[in-house]
Amino acid sequence: MAKRIRLVCTAAALVPLTALAAACSSSPSSSTPSSSSTKTSTYTGPALPTSPASTAASITETGSTLLYPLFGSWATAYQKLYPKVTITAGGTGSGTGIADASTGTVDLGGSDAYLSSSDRTTYPTMMNIAVAISAQQVNYNVPGFKNIKLDGTVLAQMYSGKITNWNAPAIAALNPGVSLPNLKVVPLHRADSSGDTFLFTTYMNDQDPSVWTSSDVGTSVSWPSVPGALAETGNSGMVSGCAATKGCVAYIGISYLAKTTAAGLGQAMLKNGSGTYESPSASTIAAEASSFISKTPANESISLINGPAPTGYPIVNYEYLVVNSKQSSATTTQDLRALLYWEVTAGQSETSYLSAVDFQPLPASVVTLSENQIKKIG
Repeated sequence: MAKRIRLVCTAAALVPLTALAAACSSSPSSSTPSSSSTKTSTYTGPALPTSPASTAASITETGSTLLYPLFGSWATAYQKLYPKVTITAGGTGSGTGIADASTGTVDLGGSDAYLSSSDRTTYPTMMNIAVAISAQQVNYNVPGFKNIKLDGTVLAQMYSGKITNWNAPAIAALNPGVSLPNLKVVPLHRADSSGDTFLFTTYMNDQDPSVWTSSDVGTSVSWPSVPGALAETGNSGMVSGCAATKGCVAYIGISYLAKTTAAGLGQAMLKNGSGTYESPSASTIAAEASSFISKTPANESISLINGPAPTGYPIVNYEYLVVNSKQSSATTTQDLRALLYWEVTAGQSETSYLSAVDFQPLPASVVTLSENQIKKIG
C-alpha cells in the first residue's frame, strides 16, 4: 500500500487543499523565462465558463507528486475566489492519477506522462490537458561534487548495474580533470507508478536504446536487479532516500529543487540532444520546450525529451490533468471547465504560482490547445 503524503509534501493523502501552497512551495527561481514563453492567448471559440456553478461543488484529484505542489497552490487560490468549491487532492503518483481519473474514482488525474495508446484504447473519452511545463532533475549524494556531468548511456549503465562505482572510466570520461571518489553507486527508483519514471526511462532510451530499450520505458518498469538498489515512494521519498544514502543516484521532479538543495544533494548536468551539458533552469527548460511547441498535436500528447535545442535541458515535459470528456451533469461540466480554464489562464502567473515550484508557463499556442480540449468536456 502506498505511503500517504501529508500537506507538507512528505507523502500525499487525499486532503482539502485550503492551505497547501506555502507548505509545498520551493524557493522562487532566480531566472525569468523569455517574454514569448509567458504570453497567454485570447480564446476565440465558444466561451468557456469563467466561474463554477452557483451550487456547492466538490472536485477531487489524485496523481503526480511533481505536479502536487503547484496544484495545491492553485487550489488554495481558487477556493479563496470561490468558497463554495472544495478541492481535494492526493500525491499518489501519475499512474494512480491516470487510473483513478479513467475509472471515475476522481474527477482529475495529475500526470507527468501523457495517456498511452493502451489508455486511449481502453478509455477513449479520456483527455490529457497540458497545464504547465516542468522538468526533472538527476540528483546524487557524492559529497563535495555538485555538478557532475552525466548522459543517458552512463545513467542506463548505472541503473542496470554495469557501472558500479562513481570513479568508473565512463563517468570520468565525461568529467575530465575531476577526481571522482571510489564510492559505490546506489541507484534509486520509484516504487509507485510514476510519471517521473516515464520521463527518466524515456531519456535513457532516447539517448541510448542499445543499453535501455523501449520495452523498459513507462510509468512502471521492471528494473534490473542491482545489488543495493533502493525503491522509494513519491518525490519526497526519493529526496529523503538519496539524502540518507551515500553514492545514490536518483531522478527527482524540479518542484522539489529547494528540498534537494537543502538535503545537500548534487544536481547533474545532463547531455542534451545537441551534445551539450545543461542544468535545469528557467532558461534551459524554456529553450528545450520551445523546440517542441510547433509540433504539439491537438491532443497535446508529445514527449519534450532530448530535443534539438543547443541550450535546452533534456528532461522537460508538459504537466497534465487527465479528465473524462463525458461528464454526468451540466453542473459538474461547468465546475471542471471553469477550474481548468482558470489554471491555463490566470494560473499561468509566473510570479504567483509557477516560479515557486520552478515550473514554466504554457506558451500562447499551447494554451489555445488546452482551451480547445477543455471545451470538449460535456
